[in-house]
Amino acid sequence: MTALALRSRYIPWLFVAGFALVVAVNATMIWLAVGSFSGLYTAKPRDRGLRYNAVVEAQKSRDALGWHVDTKWQSSATRLEVAALDAAGRPLAGARIVVELVRPVAKQPPVAVAMEAIDIGRFAGHVELPARGNWDVDIVVEHHGERYALTRRMFLR
Repeated sequence: MTALALRSRYIPWLFVAGFALVVAVNATMIWLAVGSFSGLYTAKPRDRGLRYNAVVEAQKSRDALGWHVDTKWQSSATRLEVAALDAAGRPLAGARIVVELVRPVAKQPPVAVAMEAIDIGRFAGHVELPARGNWDVDIVVEHHGERYALTRRMFLR
């Protein structure tokens, strides 16, 4: 046998080995993706879908209030500040506020933030973050029977 004939015998097997490597890497990536995230953001997505019209109406009534909520994160003090303002930009005196931090990439319970009034319509709370990164800040403001809820995504370190 010549050297050319010996070399040409293993070339097709190199293609087979290359495709086998690609299939193995793809299978590993699929296995990791399916095992790490279910794709569901809420525990009961069907129930949430059935209440979609109620959610839209709640958002319309929230927008009709014209309130503004400003958030500020101070990483050096691990402090979250929230200001609640009415449509004219005045602080909401006597407002109650509830804040929770939700990590969108992890299945863990929300981190409640104990907010204290530091001024009229301004609140602050300290929180020890279990991990830095993107967090959804869920804010609910109640004032004179009206409810204003929103979510802000913030990068907290």
